[in-house]
Amino acid sequence: MTGSRPLRALVGTVGLAGAVVLALTGCTGGSGGGGGASSAVSTTAPSSSSAPSSSAPPVSTAPSSSPVASSPAASGGAGSTGAAAAGPADGGTASGAGTCAVSTLAGSIVDGGGGGAGSVYLNLALRNTGSASCTLQGWPGVSIVGDGNGTQIGASATLDRSGAHPTVTLASGQTAYAPLRIVQAGNLEPGNCTTQQPDGFRVYPPGSKQSLFVASTAYTACRQQSAELLSVRAFVPEGQQQR
Repeated sequence: MTGSRPLRALVGTVGLAGAVVLALTGCTGGSGGGGGASSAVSTTAPSSSSAPSSSAPPVSTAPSSSPVASSPAASGGAGSTGAAAAGPADGGTASGAGTCAVSTLAGSIVDGGGGGAGSVYLNLALRNTGSASCTLQGWPGVSIVGDGNGTQIGASATLDRSGAHPTVTLASGQTAYAPLRIVQAGNLEPGNCTTQQPDGFRVYPPGSKQSLFVASTAYTACRQQSAELLSVRAFVPEGQQQR
């Protein structure tokens, strides 16, 4: 019994060595030919796909231009009727030495031979109140005013160019006359004339941008701007006015 123990130990040692040899042989064969299955291990880590970042909607950098409506500038007429105020009439002497200034003139309405054919004929008179001589030449601007504040009533006077328009020299105290025709408001259709009693006349001497007021309440006016009641001739010297 004791003699067999070394033999068994040797056999066990030989068997263990053979197993080791076989194991080594199998490993060598698996690494060489294509007949053995080998599992390849990838050493490359899979690339992780990051979630796409959300991008904001495209913004236009070009500024959008919006058209700006320009409204024309509002112009207000004189008075509640919207009629434009009478200005300097054409045909007059605009400037020059000796031209009569408004500050040296006094106005009035004088008789001009009565009336006829639905009109009244008068004279617009301007007297030189200054100490020096001055001149007037051409047509005055004339309009009817009222409401106690100079509001124009109706249309401005039209210019009657049928007569002469001489240069009138006025010594101190002398007067020039512009023949004036006024259509009687009662001759117009009621729908074309809303009657009103005026305060008088606004008068621009020829070529002047300044006016004077001539009081007169004897004549009826029409509020409508379309109602043309006035027409005026150029200034003439005393003795040539309407009679």
